[in-house]
Amino acid sequence: MMPGLQEWIHQLEEGIWVQRLKLVSIWLGLAAFITFYNVREFKNFSSPEAMDAAQVGRNLAEGHGFTTRYIRPLSVALLQANRGEAGHGLGGFHPDIANAPVYPTILAGLMKVLPFTFEIKDADKFSRYQPEMIIAVFNQCLFLILLISVFHLAKTLFDSPVAWLATVSLGASNLFWQFSVSGLPTIFLALILCWIVSLLLHLNHRSQDETTPTSKFLQLGLGIGALLAVAVLTRYSLLVLVPVVIGFIAWIAGTRRVPAIVACLIVFLVLISPWLSRNYSLTGTLFGTAGFAISEETSAFPGNRLIRSLPLNFAAELNRLGIDAYGRKLFVELARLIQQDLPQMGGSWLSAFFLPGLLIPFRNVFLNRLRWFLIAVIAVLLLTQALGKTSLTTISPVLNGENLLVLISPFIFIFGSALFFLLLDQLEFEWQPTRPILITGFALICSAPLILSLLPPRSIALSYPPYLPPVIQNTSKWMNEKELMMSDMPWAVAWYGNRDCVWTTLDAATDHTSDFYRINDYMRPIQGLYLTQITMDTKFLSEMVRGGSEGVWGRFVLDSLLRTNVPTGFPLKQAPKGFLPEQLFLSDRIRWIAGEK
Repeated sequence: MMPGLQEWIHQLEEGIWVQRLKLVSIWLGLAAFITFYNVREFKNFSSPEAMDAAQVGRNLAEGHGFTTRYIRPLSVALLQANRGEAGHGLGGFHPDIANAPVYPTILAGLMKVLPFTFEIKDADKFSRYQPEMIIAVFNQCLFLILLISVFHLAKTLFDSPVAWLATVSLGASNLFWQFSVSGLPTIFLALILCWIVSLLLHLNHRSQDETTPTSKFLQLGLGIGALLAVAVLTRYSLLVLVPVVIGFIAWIAGTRRVPAIVACLIVFLVLISPWLSRNYSLTGTLFGTAGFAISEETSAFPGNRLIRSLPLNFAAELNRLGIDAYGRKLFVELARLIQQDLPQMGGSWLSAFFLPGLLIPFRNVFLNRLRWFLIAVIAVLLLTQALGKTSLTTISPVLNGENLLVLISPFIFIFGSALFFLLLDQLEFEWQPTRPILITGFALICSAPLILSLLPPRSIALSYPPYLPPVIQNTSKWMNEKELMMSDMPWAVAWYGNRDCVWTTLDAATDHTSDFYRINDYMRPIQGLYLTQITMDTKFLSEMVRGGSEGVWGRFVLDSLLRTNVPTGFPLKQAPKGFLPEQLFLSDRIRWIAGEK
């Protein structure tokens, strides 16, 4: 044989091509699994946050700026309080003051580049909403990048066996696969946090070398500050991580901690200031409606009462809350998190190894310091998640953007895998295959939730009730783009129907001083009312009768059915056939062909 051919065969059998073929096989296997998972487990969005971010991204992609079609009464009240009677934002595209900008901007970029098809052309054959599939695949690509990042970080902190077990266990996490198709930015934020820790690791290594120039510390500080800014501009509540990260930099950066900290803070402030200034100019607050999450789910504002309120005196309304209300919310939610969420972090058995693993000292100084960093991060995220809990957590207790503890899951898998191998190394096996069998069995146990979820029966692809995209879109098309709807699921109307929709007010138009008429008569006419199972399934005694404002629209529906007509004076009287008893649509005039739904 020719020398060149022999060398090529050697590389194919034992050289670099073996590694390349392994990598190709792994990537093809992952691509096949993603396809299989999406075919069996994909569901349309069920999270209001996911639909909200997606419709804001679409508005941005279409050149309407950071605007929203999902209109919260609280947002109207904030704009009006800051800008006067003419500043309620209902005259055209409503400025979005609820979402942080990074994730909607990323989605807008996707919508500019990829062929999104928002219109459902054949409702009878509908199974999956194409834009949501693209967003899910994008998040799954981020998940793959997260797996690579976790592998390299775990290998640097420990060794290859720990890295492989951590990566495989994370890749087989049913919880993360569910988040990948949820439309939420959770995987993106977990990736950002993983990169921050990687930069902190590099900073620690640089600090041990006295010959490292100060410019390297400046560069690492700039990188950490930029990533922190991206995290905060994706989820405002992650602002609590800033003092923890700054404190850790001061701990590990040695004599050159000052330039690293200054660079970090400067780039962080430079990046977040324009957006916070924009919010302040619109509402007089730095975080818009998101800043009032701490007041939601308190004794004065249970459920979604605050976000649906349209107070005449906003400051007086908030003054109803005393410090004891916040304290009660903190302790009640903190108890729930410690009892339920904390032991289940990451949705894997590895969490049982992670928590005790944090208590074991390591010979590596950075690992010992990283343990305390993670403990501090867990503590601040626990407090923030408890105080920031809103009705979104009630709607979906696990798959929601307020689930902050899940962001440290990569470190759960890394430290949990490290403790597993530490315990395994204490054992001696007479039979050599015992060790790999135990490792494989442990990985399968960690993967059990995902494996079981993929077994029959197959999941239904629709998040119904109440979300049925073809019905929502067709119903919304009865309104033109300049008309305003009201609904108990305005996020879905905004996303699937692409129409302006205000959340149902706390009253049901019982008199002309109510919030409904304040919007209808003085701001913008409400020309369609769309109520779904969210309202129709309201409990009769606890919510309709005794629930006060929580069940007013349920009582409205009940009164309308009993009287076979809407209350006297209500401006929306026309209803198409086929909606009741599951849903109700009322309009100011007939907009549909008689007899059609």
